[in-house]
Amino acid sequence: MPSPVGRLLIEGTEHHINAVLFTDEGEESPEVPPLLHLAVKQLQEYFDKTRRTFDFPMQQEGTPFQQAVWHQLTTIPFGETITYLALAKRVGNVKSIRAVGTTNGRNNLAIVVPCHRVIGSGGVLTGYAGGLWRKQWLLDHEGGGTLF
Repeated sequence: MPSPVGRLLIEGTEHHINAVLFTDEGEESPEVPPLLHLAVKQLQEYFDKTRRTFDFPMQQEGTPFQQAVWHQLTTIPFGETITYLALAKRVGNVKSIRAVGTTNGRNNLAIVVPCHRVIGSGGVLTGYAGGLWRKQWLLDHEGGGTLF
């Protein structure tokens, strides 16, 4: 799907969306299951600023720790940011800050599971699989983010 941050590749089954990835390649599939249409619709609404959360079925494979981190990402409100340290505290282990960062980078549901809302200490933008320019664009799109 085309978007303001480049083409998005959406993958899934008839039951779950498994990935929303940034890509420079790809063509639209001739047969698009209804669930993919729903994901595209909701992403378009997000870019149109008429949607702040996503409710289509989604699932990504990961360890219990990764699932806990990804779940915590979904609790960061639209337009707000947190630090990697704060995210580590939310998953119950302040010493897991590196593992939290690694897990954040392995999120296959870009935008939908909002890993772009996690920033470095002092408000510094750090690592983003889609590139820092996309992370900045998404944060600006959501209102610039408020560090808490």
